[in-house]
Amino acid sequence: MRLKVKVQPGSTTDEVIRLPDGTLRVRVKAPARQGKANQAVVKAVARFLGIPKSSVRLVAGQRARNKILEIPDQT
Repeated sequence: MRLKVKVQPGSTTDEVIRLPDGTLRVRVKAPARQGKANQAVVKAVARFLGIPKSSVRLVAGQRARNKILEIPDQT
């Protein structure tokens, strides 16, 4: 399964909100430097979905605010 994610790095809190269109808005405290925000996004989304962070993979948007994450289907 692929998820569209909109990221806001440097926020005052870490939070994940599901928007009506299915996109996740992820706010993270980590700055957008040296991949720290990407790591924080993966961790926040994994916690939100209740899965291990090793199951969440960033597949597009390494340096962009709009990202695509891949999560294995749980059948």
